[in-house]
Amino acid sequence: MDKRFTITIHDDNSFSQINLHKFVKKAIAYAVVFLMTLALIAVTTILYLDYKVDAVAQKKSKLEEAYRILDEHNDELRASIEQTQQKLDDKKDELQSVSDKLEDIEDLIGLNPPKGTPLLERADMTKVTSQQVAVLMKLVPNGSPIEYKGITSDFGYRIHPTLHTREFHRGSDMKAEMDTPVHATADGLVEYAGLHEKSGYGNLVILDHSFGFKTYFGHLNKVVVKSGQFVKKGALIAYTGNSGMSNGPHLHYEIRFIQRPLNPVYFVKWSVKNYKEIFEKEENIPWQSLITATSNLRVITTTTAQTQVQQSLPSVLSLREK
Repeated sequence: MDKRFTITIHDDNSFSQINLHKFVKKAIAYAVVFLMTLALIAVTTILYLDYKVDAVAQKKSKLEEAYRILDEHNDELRASIEQTQQKLDDKKDELQSVSDKLEDIEDLIGLNPPKGTPLLERADMTKVTSQQVAVLMKLVPNGSPIEYKGITSDFGYRIHPTLHTREFHRGSDMKAEMDTPVHATADGLVEYAGLHEKSGYGNLVILDHSFGFKTYFGHLNKVVVKSGQFVKKGALIAYTGNSGMSNGPHLHYEIRFIQRPLNPVYFVKWSVKNYKEIFEKEENIPWQSLITATSNLRVITTTTAQTQVQQSLPSVLSLREK
C-alpha cells in the first residue's frame, strides 16, 4: 500500500509536484484540527470573558449607583450632624448664658452654691431666695416716692432753713414742684394722714410697714389716703407741697426702723439690681434676722390677664411651708 501522496503546484508556465508521506498528511490534519479546536476555545473564552466583563461592568455600575446614593445619604447625615451640632452648640451657649445670668442672680442675692452644683438645683435655690428678695422689695421701703430729681437737704446734722439752728435732720428733702404725686414705697398701713402742727411737718402721712419700718412724708399739699387704710407699694398717697415749716415746695421723706431714723437715700436708690449694697451701707438693721424672718413668706402675683382685670387688687402675702 502506497503511504505517500502527491501535491501538485501549477503556474502559468509549468507545474511541480511534491511527494509527501501520509504521516505528514495526518500530522497536518491533526494540526488543523488542533488549531481549529484552539481557535474555538479562544473564541469561546473571549465570548465568556466579554460576558464576564459586561457582568462586571453592570455590577460596577450598580455599585457606583449604590455608592452615589450612599454618598448622598452621607451628605444628608453630615448635614444633619452639623445641624444637630449647631443646635447643641446653641443650646450650650444658651445654657452658659443662663448659667452666667444665674450666677449674677446668685451674686445679687448672696448665694454661693458649691462648685459643680447642677443648674436645675441652682435654679431652685435661686427661685427660693428670689422670693425673699421679692418679699423684701414689697414690704421694706425701697425706691423713690416721687420722680427723683435730686436732694436739696441731706440726712444728718444741718442748719434748719427756717429756724436757722443746728439740728439733726431725720430725713431727706427731695426736690419737687408743687403737687408732684407721692407714692408708697412699700406695702403698709396708714398710721397718720393729715395736718401735724406740732412737728412742723405740715400735712403729713405716716405709713406703718412690716418688720418695724415706718415712712414719713411731710410738707404735703394734699393727702389722698386716710388713717387705717391699707396701701400697697406704688399707690398714690399724696401730693407735694409747702405746708408746715418749709421754705419752698419739696418732699420731706423719712424712713425709721423701730423709731430709729435711717438715711433715706440708701433706700431711695435700693432696687433688685443693687440688692446687696444696702446691707453694707445701712448697718443699723439686723438684715440676716430680717431675711430669716421672710424666708417663709412669698408674694403671690396674678397672671398678666388677671392683672389687667384686677389692677386694683393688692398682692397677697401668705406663709409657705418649708
